Amino acid sequence: MRRLPPLNAIRAFEATARHLSFTKAARELCVTQGAVSRHVAALERELSSKLFLRHHRAIELTAKGEIYFRALRDAFERIQDATDHVAGVTDSLTLRVKLPPTFAIRWVVPRLARLHALDRSLDVQITTSHSPVDFDREEIDVAIHSGDAPPPGTISTQLFGEILTPVCSPALLRQGRALRQPADLQRHTLLCSLHRPHDWPAWIEAAGVKGVDGNSGLKFENSSLAYQAAIDRLGIALAQTALVADDLETGRLVAPFSLRVPMRGAYFVVYPPRSRALEKVRRFVAWIREECAGMAPQMEGAGESRRQGMQ
Repeated sequence: MRRLPPLNAIRAFEATARHLSFTKAARELCVTQGAVSRHVAALERELSSKLFLRHHRAIELTAKGEIYFRALRDAFERIQDATDHVAGVTDSLTLRVKLPPTFAIRWVVPRLARLHALDRSLDVQITTSHSPVDFDREEIDVAIHSGDAPPPGTISTQLFGEILTPVCSPALLRQGRALRQPADLQRHTLLCSLHRPHDWPAWIEAAGVKGVDGNSGLKFENSSLAYQAAIDRLGIALAQTALVADDLETGRLVAPFSLRVPMRGAYFVVYPPRSRALEKVRRFVAWIREECAGMAPQMEGAGESRRQGMQ
């Protein structure tokens, strides 16, 4: 017979480790904070190992606690999936996706109708955040990661790289102030994303322009707001070409210069190894790769695997 610690103690530890808070774990489990603390202490005695470092106002996992938490998290996910499958729970086809805000607004949402038309049984729940996904602590099945490389320990496929070019409303070009060469930017308002402060300086340097401050102008929380401000004729935004392709095609935006500057970053679709066998994840990844394959040449690099792709 297997000798396992009490399930209540394991549940208390897993919830505490996920939230890094006894209070939040107690709220989730509908017990008192003291009860959670006692369960965790009992588990530590059972294992003869300290699982948390307790500070004055915070706790953190020890190295052994981190290993134990990841194993339990995976086990609970498998139990939940097996339970849903046996019970025939339809929510098992609910796909929880985490996306960067601008990627969600400018790229995914306009294409969701095509995903829904292909697979009406798949319900998609989208959350947005600039913070990297943490599959151990978030209820997320698959995510889009923006950066130089995908998060370690994930299965990933590169979708496309980041290529920058200035964009503006065609009406802005008709207002009289010249915009024929990059140096003319000094006569216009630059629209900047607070989340991407290095984009304008990088493009200006590549263009060999002097006297244009890439950190001046109107600043917005994210690139999507900057793109909308460009559409509304407030100035010139520096856009990732893949995220404004539809606007350029319809004429809502125009690219006044031919210079396009590739950056080191890229977009990756990522998911944890435990989700490898989930049909809903496989469907989403296949769909998004197909969407990338159908994009224009500015999506150079679509479909290239940076680490491990779908098996």
